[in-house]
Formats: sequence, structure tokens, C-alpha cells
Amino acid sequence: MLKNFRWNRDYLLSFIDSHIIDYPTPINLNYFWSFGSTAGICLVIQILTGIFLAMHYCAEIDLAFESVEHIMTDVNNGWLIRYIHANGASMFFIVVYCHIFRGLYYGSYIAPRGRLWATGVIIFLLMMATAFMGYVLPWGQMSFWGATVITNLFSAIPYVGGSIVEWLWGGFSVGNATLNRFFSLHYFLPFIIAAFTIIHLSLLHKDGSNNPLGINSNVDYIPFYPYFYVKDLFSFFIFAFIFSFFVFFYPNVLGHSDNYIPANPMVTPAHIVPEWYFLPFYAILRSIPDKLGGVVAMVGAILVLLLLPVINTSFIRSAKFRPLYAFSYWFFVSDFILLGWIGQKPVESPFIEVGMGATFFYFIFLLVLVPLIGILETFLLNNNDGLIEIEENAVTDFYFGQDPLDEEDTIDYDGRKFVEKHSKLWDVEDPFEIEDYSKLTKVIFYL
Repeated sequence: MLKNFRWNRDYLLSFIDSHIIDYPTPINLNYFWSFGSTAGICLVIQILTGIFLAMHYCAEIDLAFESVEHIMTDVNNGWLIRYIHANGASMFFIVVYCHIFRGLYYGSYIAPRGRLWATGVIIFLLMMATAFMGYVLPWGQMSFWGATVITNLFSAIPYVGGSIVEWLWGGFSVGNATLNRFFSLHYFLPFIIAAFTIIHLSLLHKDGSNNPLGINSNVDYIPFYPYFYVKDLFSFFIFAFIFSFFVFFYPNVLGHSDNYIPANPMVTPAHIVPEWYFLPFYAILRSIPDKLGGVVAMVGAILVLLLLPVINTSFIRSAKFRPLYAFSYWFFVSDFILLGWIGQKPVESPFIEVGMGATFFYFIFLLVLVPLIGILETFLLNNNDGLIEIEENAVTDFYFGQDPLDEEDTIDYDGRKFVEKHSKLWDVEDPFEIEDYSKLTKVIFYL
């Protein structure tokens, strides 16, 4: 009995040690790699505050709005817990969006991290479903009409759409059954997200972290603790400062004022909009005139991220060494922000036309430019017949062994093989201070 207990204890401690403390981390990670740990902290905050809010919330259409007001006025520090939970959702999405765009810039979807990227997209989908259901729970005007509009999108599915909508509603309209099942799923899904987060973390530690250079570094590793633990801690304090600023000074700026009006099925708000973090995809939905086409485009705008590991054609991960991709990437970021702005505007000209153009480029970048730029880069690299010059600040790996370099020296340039036709490769001034080149067997340049 005691032996089993000790084995369990040692196993748990060794798991924590290998995945959190002594986890080998590339030495050149920057602060953009802190978004992952910050997202994990956001998830913990949301789960804890959600549990406390559920103790006082009543999932009944005649009491839901009043129970939220009861939390705000009668529960000790209830206002603080609710504002942390509401603004925490926005902060969570900000961090996750930064995490995703960092992965796009540094090529974190490129092999061998395809499965890691896929689990991240699944987590993002679960987050969106959880946030939407949570937005319905206060049972204000925007909650009710948002639930009505979004669930009605399923009616666009041919033949079975109407039945699916009634099944989601639990009746012929959004009502008490809808609120109950949304509350149940909103409480349950964060634990599913936590489970996928563990899978995500396991795949990360299996394949290893990417790095700003996008290279496979099997030598330049340091323990996560204390070096990157301190860096992540500093990032968290910055996050906590910004988070606290919204919670204590502008707690409602990221919400919608109509949600402070009790739900009224007889009065439609002038402008129905989702939460701000859904606006880019809402703009894509509205940019397609056909209802079914809009739904397919909105869902496809998220699922297309799953295709990136498959359609990628580049052997170079980091956009630091891909000027064409970097230019397109920043154009894509601007396009995504533009879609978010269009999503909150009324459906009228010129916003309709701008939204169509932004939606077009969104899919062009992910489905056309990403593979096309990779093919173009590969073509340019394979047709580089000139001497690859050694730059003074080049990041270089040297390998020493028993067999010296042959007359046709093989140079591995970021995964691409080139046969150097100049046998006198080292007839240049040596910037690396290597004493004996006769033992040099391989050199890798990351220029």
C-alpha cells in the first residue's frame, strides 16, 4: 500500500518536473511565447469565477436576469467576480488571438507540429461555443436576440435545418429549455477545453517548442525553470495590469448596453451584434448574400486553419526569413482587424462591399498565398547557383567528425540541400575562428 502511494507521488512529481520545471526550452524564445501560459491562466480564472457565479445563478427565463442583478448587488464581492468573468472572456480571446497569429508568423503549423496546431484549432472552436452560450445566460435583450439569430443559422442546412433548430431550442422558439441546456453546456465545456489543453501541452512537449528562427535546435536548450518561468511571470504581471484596468475602471466597455435591458421577445434591438471577439467571423457571415453560403463561409473561416499543415509548401518556418510571406502576413492581420470593424457596422453600402473584399482576401491568403509563396520560395532557393556568402552575423551550426568535407561541399540551408561547386569554400577570411577545418564535416547556415 505504502509502496503504491509512493510510486504515485513520485510519478506525479516527475510529471510536473519534466513538463514544467526541467522542460527543455529553446534558448532564444521571446515574449511572444508567453501567450500560451497566459492563456492557461485565463482558463483557470474563467473556471474558478464561473463556479462561484453558478452558485447564485438561476437558469430560468423569469429569474435569470434578476439573479445576475442579485449577484451584482447582494452577493459579497459578486460584482467583482462577475466583472472578472465577463472581462476575463475578452482577455482570454485577446491572448488566444495573439497566440494564433504568433503561430502563423513563426510557422508553428509546419511539420512536425501539425497535430499540435490541430488541437489548438479545436480548443479555439470549443472556446467560441462556450463564450456564445455564456453570452446568452444574462438573458438581456442582446442575449435573447443573439441566441435567436445564431441558432437560426442552422436552418440554412438543407432538409434537416428546421428540425435541428427546434432540437437546439427545445421547442418552437428560444425559451426556458434553451436557457437550461445552454447553462449546462456552458458549465461543462470549460472542462473539455482543459482536457484538450492537456493534450495540447503533451503534443507540445513531444515535438518540442518552435522558436523565432524556426530551426530545429537539439543543442541550445535550457530548463524552463527559472529562465522562462521568470519571463512568463513578467508577462502575466503585464496582463494582470491591463486586465485590472478593465475590471475596475471600464468593466462594461467590452460588452453591450442592450444586455442591461431584460429580454423582450416582442421588441427587436435596432442592431443585433455578437461579442467583439466574434465580429470578424460575423462579418464573413454577412458578406455572403446567400444564407447557406454565409454559414459555410463563417464555419470554413475557422476550419481552414486545420488545412494549413497540409497545404503548406515551405521548408522555412519563420517569417523572419520569408519577406514575401511576412508582407502578406501583415496584410492578413490588417484584413482581420478590418473584418472586426466591419462586423459591428450596419448592413449597408459601403460596408457590404468592403466586407466582401476583406472576406475574399482572408480565404485567398490562407488557401492560395500560403502554398503559392512556399512554392515560389522553393523555386528561388533551388535555382540559387551562386556562392552562398558567409555573413558576419549568420547563425551557424558546425558538425565535427572523422570524415572531412568532400571537394563538393554539401551545405544544408534551413533544410534545403545545395551542392557547393566551389571546392575552396574556406578561401575567405574566417569569421568563426575555427582552428582545424580538416575535421569539419558539415556546416549549416541560417542567413
